[in-house]
Amino acid sequence: MSARSPFNGADAGQTGRPVQAIAARVRRRLADGADDPTPEDLVEAVLAQPGAALLGDRTLRMVTERLNAEFSGAGPLASLLAERGVTDVLVNGQEVWVDRGEGLCRAEVDLGGPVGVRRLAQRLASIGGRRLDDASPCVDAQLPDGTRFHAVLPPVARGGPYLSLRTFQHAAVTVEDLVACGTLTAESAQLLSGIVAARLPYLVTGGAGCGKTTVLSALLALVPHHERIVLVEDAAELRPRHPHVVALQARTPNVEGAGVVTLRDCVRQALRMRPDRLVIGECRGAEVVDLLGALNTGHDGGAATLHANAPADVPARLEALGLIGGVPRAALHAQIGAALRVVIHLRRAGGARVVNEVCLLGAGAGHLVRAIPAWSRDSGPGPGAAALAELLASGCEGQREAGA
Repeated sequence: MSARSPFNGADAGQTGRPVQAIAARVRRRLADGADDPTPEDLVEAVLAQPGAALLGDRTLRMVTERLNAEFSGAGPLASLLAERGVTDVLVNGQEVWVDRGEGLCRAEVDLGGPVGVRRLAQRLASIGGRRLDDASPCVDAQLPDGTRFHAVLPPVARGGPYLSLRTFQHAAVTVEDLVACGTLTAESAQLLSGIVAARLPYLVTGGAGCGKTTVLSALLALVPHHERIVLVEDAAELRPRHPHVVALQARTPNVEGAGVVTLRDCVRQALRMRPDRLVIGECRGAEVVDLLGALNTGHDGGAATLHANAPADVPARLEALGLIGGVPRAALHAQIGAALRVVIHLRRAGGARVVNEVCLLGAGAGHLVRAIPAWSRDSGPGPGAAALAELLASGCEGQREAGA
């Protein structure tokens, strides 16, 4: 399925080839300008085209409005980003690729040539409050609607510009929704619900775009409503359906290199905000040290996401991040063993995103933490199933006693 141009498909039957020809000439004319066109520029450019006077006021207004949509906001990519089910839109020079949850496929979208792509990239960067030009050819920003935007300009991007847009999920997803779409089975949904109820600290892991944030957001909706959730994120993506959520977001430096607020700074502030559940949207640096410290000082039930190829790789991944924070290997593994209990691992399966494995983090050889399989989507209970069941029973019993 490919995106339709505003001047293709059903509309072409109404307005005909003259409209397409006028629109193409207007695009070429405006693409040669140094600045983004204003609505007045568009009206003037349309009216100046041969044959425009023969189209009628209604058709001219439609052409102008649609051209204005192309030259503002996400322009020709706007319809893709607004399409239900789209998670990623990627631009490789002149090629547009879209992921609707089943892998990437080509979309036929006219971006107006290299000049048009560059202008689109710079406009989106500006909307996100960032700078993108020859002196600063790479940008990572968040758009007002929550969409994550990344761009790289030539010559750094050979064959570029390259644009990557990750859409924002406006509707809160529930565990029931995840069962319905196949991400969770009935068995894994019950298991994950028990992990949240028992206040076991957990990591949601997997590769890029496998659904970690979506699953974490759904699990946070299961937190009892009398508890306070404090979120810390690099880019605001978590939107749990919960009545008591406060969120902190890291800030990148401005063009002068000032004003930075790191994820680690935000974690330290979050600890002073009386969290019942401390959640880090994604651990990617030294902030893991502060998370482990917090989970070792009475802040149980916390969670985070982490990029990892497999659950067995999680201890090494945490070790690498902890070393950035200056914590020796042995001390870090001691912290991990005391602070974290469960790894919930996702993967893509035939285009679908599924919770594939649940593991316990336990002691291994040389007092190093290792991941012990407790449940697998393919084979069911694993060697750590009994120990996990014991932790769930103990945690739930403790919550009942606390409630009493």
